[in-house]
Amino acid sequence: MPRTALISGAGIAGPVLAQQLRTRGWEVTVVERSPAVRASGYPVDVRGPALDVLAELDVLDQVRAAHVASRRITFLDGRGRRIGAIAPEALTGGTAGRDVEVPRGTLMRVLHERSRDDVDYRFGDSISELRQDDDGVEVTFRSGRRQDCDVVIGADGLHSAVRRLAFGPEEHYEHYLGHCFAGFTTRDHLGLEREAVISNLPGRGGILYNSGEPGSAHGFLVLHRRNRPDLTDPDRAVLSAFDGLGWEFPALVSAARSADDLFTDVVSQIRMPSWSTGRVALVGDAAHAPSFLSGQGSSLALVGAHVLAGELATQPDHRSAFAAYERKLREHVRRNQALAGSGGTALLPPTRGRLALRNAVLKAAPALQRLRLSKLLDRGTDRAINGFPTPSYP
Repeated sequence: MPRTALISGAGIAGPVLAQQLRTRGWEVTVVERSPAVRASGYPVDVRGPALDVLAELDVLDQVRAAHVASRRITFLDGRGRRIGAIAPEALTGGTAGRDVEVPRGTLMRVLHERSRDDVDYRFGDSISELRQDDDGVEVTFRSGRRQDCDVVIGADGLHSAVRRLAFGPEEHYEHYLGHCFAGFTTRDHLGLEREAVISNLPGRGGILYNSGEPGSAHGFLVLHRRNRPDLTDPDRAVLSAFDGLGWEFPALVSAARSADDLFTDVVSQIRMPSWSTGRVALVGDAAHAPSFLSGQGSSLALVGAHVLAGELATQPDHRSAFAAYERKLREHVRRNQALAGSGGTALLPPTRGRLALRNAVLKAAPALQRLRLSKLLDRGTDRAINGFPTPSYP
């Protein structure tokens, strides 16, 4: 009989894992609590070995066709005065001409369409209980359904329900990075075109980003908070900290308060001593979220799903497969999680001194590029992004 897998989450890692397991003879079910594939979301970057994964899935051309090709990021002070501008890859560490920036919803749709004919997708439901023994896992869903399978994989993001059920409370694994944020869609009243503007005060930042959609922009308000805030009341936790500021902050706050897609969260990483327990394993953000400050969440999800599928299909049992998956991927994850430190310093300097230093670097950026010093400074970033050889599996 074919081996069976239940995957929780139809975002990025879930469909990739499902398709690659199905190709290798597994019976796969994907359960997703949302009623359908999510069509919205700000653009994400796909880099390095993650591009190899898309190529193996035969969807790289589709994804490249949706490439946003952001032109620049312009930094402003708290009053809106220009400090400097850089190419996006100078901040993210990517490779111009090779990397892909694509709306998250588009990437999810492409991955779902690639796998939907072969995989059993069940939207509008989620896992409520797991019971495992030597023979398999018994799963109970919120709808009341039950299902038995050989393995369960949590591909359900930073706030993973599978991780909570199988490994314990989220606070045991979440490492708060000192920031919280509010994201929303708003009107592009600045007339941006495939570019972002960022205005900073110490510990506070506002971002407007247009990914090519006329008249529309993604807005972000990012706040440094030493202690992890309670986000039950987004206005109190985040938005009120920007009241009374200059630049476009009044318009951003007003847009956030009236947005029907306002999303607030903390900036955190998931760090776990093991990504599996028994017949349950985690992949993508559920296992090792690097935070958006690293710019590598989507790429790690793609690569992790590829490695996990390959090991499950080629190892003699789930124990050896999960062990090999971690052994191959751990160091790559560690290097990419480390990128969040430099990303946070660039996007949201928490003090006046760090903000002044960041601004001085921005002003010196053209000279550094002429002297080719940026290549030397970016060596560690390039190793983190591109230094993982994509494993090939039969």
